[in-house]
Amino acid sequence: AFKNKGVQTLLNAVCAFLPSPIDVGAVKGFKPGTEEVIMREPEASEPLTALAFKIATDPFVGRLCFIRIYSGTLEAGSYVMNTRTGKKERISRLYQMHSNKQQPRDAVEAGDICAAVGFKDIRTGDTLCAVDKPILLESITFPEPVIGVAVEPKTQKDLDKLSNGLAKLAEEDPTFRVNTDEDSGQTVIRGMGELHL
Repeated sequence: AFKNKGVQTLLNAVCAFLPSPIDVGAVKGFKPGTEEVIMREPEASEPLTALAFKIATDPFVGRLCFIRIYSGTLEAGSYVMNTRTGKKERISRLYQMHSNKQQPRDAVEAGDICAAVGFKDIRTGDTLCAVDKPILLESITFPEPVIGVAVEPKTQKDLDKLSNGLAKLAEEDPTFRVNTDEDSGQTVIRGMGELHL
C-alpha cells in the first residue's frame, strides 16, 4: 500500500465481489435499556441508524467523527440522539472524505460513510439514531493495552502541551490509554505494543 502497488486492483475487487450495504440486509439493534430486538432495513425511508467508528482531529475543521449510515437519512444541521449519553447532538456539517480532502454534503443516506462535525460528546462505537426512534447497535469491543511506558516533558513548560497531545491521541485511538500512576505521579501511556507507543 505504501508504494501504491495493487491498491487499485484490491479496491476494484472490493466493489466487484463484496456485497453493497443495501444487499446485506437489515441491521439488528436493541431498544435502549431493554433486550427488545429492533431491525432496520438499509433504506433512506427508515429511521436513522448510524455508528461512529472513528474520531479524528483536523487542524482546520476540528474534531471529525466518521460515521457509517445503516438506515435512514442524515442531514447537515439536524439533531441526532447518542444512545450512550441519551442526549441530542446537532450535526453542524457533513463531509464526504477522499483521503485528506473533504467534500461538503447536505445529506447522506443508508449505505454511505461520512465525516460529521459538531459533536460535543462522541466516542468510537457510539450509536447515533433518530431522536424519536432510539436504537442501540452492538458497540465495538477494543482489547486492553498490554504494555505501558512512563513519559515526561523535557521542561515543565511543556507539560500542558504533552497532556493535550496525549488526550487527543487517546480520543482518536481507543486502544491507547493515558493515566497518572498514583504511587510515582508519572504520566503512563499504555498501548498494544512497543511499535504502537
